[in-house]
Amino acid sequence: MHSILIIGCGSIGERHLRCFQKTGRCEVSACDANATLLHEVGARYSVPTFPDLKSALAAKHWDALVICTPAHTHLAIARESAAHGAALFIEKPLAVAFDEVEETRAALAASGRFNAVAYVYHCFPWVAQVRTFLQEGSLGKPLHASVVAGQHFPTFRPAYRQIYYTRHETGGGAIQDALTHIVNAMEWLIGPVTRVFCDASHQQLEGVTVEDTVNVSARHGDVLVSYAMTQFQAPNENTLQIHCEKGSIKIESHARRWGTLQHGEADWTWHTTPPLERDDHFIAQANAFIDGMEGKATPLSTFDEAVQTLRFNIAALRSVSTGLPISIP
Repeated sequence: MHSILIIGCGSIGERHLRCFQKTGRCEVSACDANATLLHEVGARYSVPTFPDLKSALAAKHWDALVICTPAHTHLAIARESAAHGAALFIEKPLAVAFDEVEETRAALAASGRFNAVAYVYHCFPWVAQVRTFLQEGSLGKPLHASVVAGQHFPTFRPAYRQIYYTRHETGGGAIQDALTHIVNAMEWLIGPVTRVFCDASHQQLEGVTVEDTVNVSARHGDVLVSYAMTQFQAPNENTLQIHCEKGSIKIESHARRWGTLQHGEADWTWHTTPPLERDDHFIAQANAFIDGMEGKATPLSTFDEAVQTLRFNIAALRSVSTGLPISIP
């Protein structure tokens, strides 16, 4: 059994703790500076707890650490954890700035242990299947794509006013919190973003001033892509289309399906995944991380892929502040 420490017991930390437990492949412990929260989580899942990372690292050697703290702390904790000799799973976004990226990359390389970043779309069956289909090339090269996505954020994250979401400096706002998932998935499907022109605004969410609405015109190399997202709309929906030389692909995440429509065809050919609980994606992600620890193939986002998506996040925020398109080297 692998020993795994969850660092940070907020909403996503608790989910990782629960889902790593459900793999049946590891023994999980928790660490958080909030004593009340730590006690509640420890009691709820019957796991050992530690009041801070220093005491946790001193207590034993951990096989892996899962970093679930606010984004601006990820890289410093990653370097400390890499020095411990543990495999690392880092929540998204990887960071909020580039300052510590190269130093962290060097620390991870020196540790020699497996690491990945928790962009969970890599574990959505319909996204992974579309990636395989695109690589087969039967529809030719992608030329254009569009994304329309959103949800009623207060329904899914009622505590959004009290967490990292309220400030860009801690990873908040729609760009770094929600859109980053979709952009990372698109980069996995069609390649990295190379140019961003972004407009964003706070339109409705009460109690915050960060953007809750985003429109992006982007280039992924030769592929033109548009993104539209709101975090106050009624439907929890995510529709992605990729238009290629010989036909189109559509992903409807809310319907757990993807389809193809070749030129000359009248109807979509759909591939639908049976109903899933939300935790199922995160259990699959936990299993994929443990697979990586064991030297097996895994679809998870690499550190370098997460760095590329960080480039998008920063470029999009800069574009909003300047009103200019931003090129990404």
